[in-house]
Amino acid sequence: MEFQHVSVLLDECINGLDIKPDGIYVDGTAGGAGHSKAIAQKLDGGKGGRLIAIDRDPDAVKVAKERLEGLPAEVVKGNYSQIDSILEDLGIEKVDGILLDLGVSSFQLDNAGRGFSYHTDAPLDMRMSREGISARDVVNSYSSEELAKIIFEYGEERHARRIAAGIVKAREHKPVETTMELAEIIKSCVPQRARREKNPCKKTFQAIRIEVNSELDHLSIALDKAFDSLGQGGRLCIISFHSLEDRLVKQRFKTFCTGCTCPPDFPVCICGKKPRGKMITGKPIEAGERELAENNRSRSAKLRIIEKL
Repeated sequence: MEFQHVSVLLDECINGLDIKPDGIYVDGTAGGAGHSKAIAQKLDGGKGGRLIAIDRDPDAVKVAKERLEGLPAEVVKGNYSQIDSILEDLGIEKVDGILLDLGVSSFQLDNAGRGFSYHTDAPLDMRMSREGISARDVVNSYSSEELAKIIFEYGEERHARRIAAGIVKAREHKPVETTMELAEIIKSCVPQRARREKNPCKKTFQAIRIEVNSELDHLSIALDKAFDSLGQGGRLCIISFHSLEDRLVKQRFKTFCTGCTCPPDFPVCICGKKPRGKMITGKPIEAGERELAENNRSRSAKLRIIEKL
C-alpha cells in the first residue's frame, strides 16, 4: 500500500521524548509510522523496550504493521482517547512517553478517495476510521444553524452563516455528493476579496472534518488519560496544527502544572493541590527553515511537551 507521510518535527519529538532503551512508549497517531519507527529504533526489546502504536484508520494500521516489523513494537487499531483501556488490555500500568501528532495525515489528504481534500474530486467522506457519520451526512442533514455553528467554531470562518445558507440552498435541488461540489458552493458564498487572498475552502473543510471525527472531543478526553498513563518523569509530546487544538493543549498542560488554587489572601494553603507536571517547552517548538522548505505541511505545526512529576 502506498502510504506516503513526511513526519513533522521528527527530531524534535524524539529529543523531547527523552527515550530510554528499556522504556515503554506510545505513538497515539501512528499514521505512516514515521514517528513510530524512529521511536522503536531507539528501543531495546531485550531489555523490555516497547512501543505501542495506535491508529483509528485501518489503512494506517496495516501499513504501520508492515513498517514496524522486526522492531519492538505492536500496532493497535483504536482511538488515542482509548489509551487507558488499550494499555490495560496489554497489561501496561504506566509508560515513559506518549506522542500525539494531531490532525489529518498526508496519506489521508493525498488519497483522493478519502474525501479530505478540496483540490481533487471525490465522494464526501472525511472519516478517519471509515466508520460513523460521513461529511456527506453532515453537509446534507445538518440545519443551517448547525452548519454555521461548526463552520464558525471549528473553522473560525467569519463567513460561516453565508456558507451554511449556501449549502442548504444547494441541497434543495440535489444532495451535495462530492468534494468539488462542496468547494464550488463555498467559493460562491464568500466575497471576491476572500477568494483572492487564499483558498476559501480550507476553513470549512477543516470544520466539517473536525465534526465528522469528533476531533476536539477525543483530544480533550485523551489529554487527561494520556497524562494519567505516564509514570514519574514520563513525557507527553503533542503536535497540533490549528489554533483550536493548540489552545486546548496549552490550557490543559497549564492545569497539570498548576499547584495551590487557594485565594491569594489565605495565609496558608488548605487545598493541598500540588503541580503534577512541569513544562519542558515554554513556547511551542515550530519547524525550522530547512523543514519548512522541504515540507510545507509543517508550517502550522506546534509541538508542546510536558513532563510528569
